[in-house]
Parts: sequence; structure tokens; C-alpha cells
Amino acid sequence: MELILLERIERLGNVGDIVHVRPGYGRNYLLPQEKAIVANSANRKLFERRRALLEAKQRSALEAAQAKAEELAKLELSIARSTSDGTHLYGSVSTADLAALINEQGHEVSRRDILIDEHIRTVGTHSFRVRLHPDVVATLTLHIETENG
Repeated sequence: MELILLERIERLGNVGDIVHVRPGYGRNYLLPQEKAIVANSANRKLFERRRALLEAKQRSALEAAQAKAEELAKLELSIARSTSDGTHLYGSVSTADLAALINEQGHEVSRRDILIDEHIRTVGTHSFRVRLHPDVVATLTLHIETENG
């Protein structure tokens, strides 16, 4: 299926790129989410008329994501968890836990946007990333302490 992208999509392309995707991906995700349109002659003409507006929208989304990344980088996140021997946690800290911590600080983040390189299972300082835009990733630090008792 040949589509024209209406926004930047990670690992696929930028605004205005004509891409070939599997029919299911295009039909079930890109088209209903209005991230792309079918690449026929009428839509190509329509896109060329709307190109400047769509590119300006993408620039503003990128600038907003960069500003949010700067705000998130200033956050001091900490959590207390019970441990088995003073260093190893019972279980691990999940993306849902991290999203809840960030949301408590007044920033809206989905758990799907949180990227963890390895499981967080020990007490100490750990870093993780938050994807705010396909081109913007913020790195945050989490301090894990033991619960008293």
C-alpha cells in the first residue's frame, strides 16, 4: 500500500514522504489515526496545498516536545520499595510505576512512552528515557530507597 505521511513517524518517514507499507498497517493504524493518506493523484495535489501547514504543525510539535524534555530533565524522582536483603527489590519498578511518578509531578506521560534499557531491581540511582516525540527523548533519573520496616 502506498501512502503519503501527514506527520513524522519513527522508522518510517517524515511529513510528505511517500512510503510503501503493508496493507494492514496502513488500513488499521495509519489511515484511521490520520497519520497518512492514500497516495493517489488527487491526494497528492491536496497534500501539496496543505504541505506548509502540516510542516508548521510538525515544527510546533517538535518545539513543544523539546520544551517538555527540558522540564522533565529537572525532575527529581524517588521511590521507596521493600527489599529482600537491603539492596534487591521484591519485584521491579515498571513503566507504569514510572509514569505514575511523573504524572504525580504534574507532567502527562503515558507508560508506553517510557523506555527502560534493563529491569530496575536494585536500590540506588537508575536512569531511564521518555520518548516525547519521534525526534525527542528525555533522560530522567530515579532514586530508589529501602522502605523502613
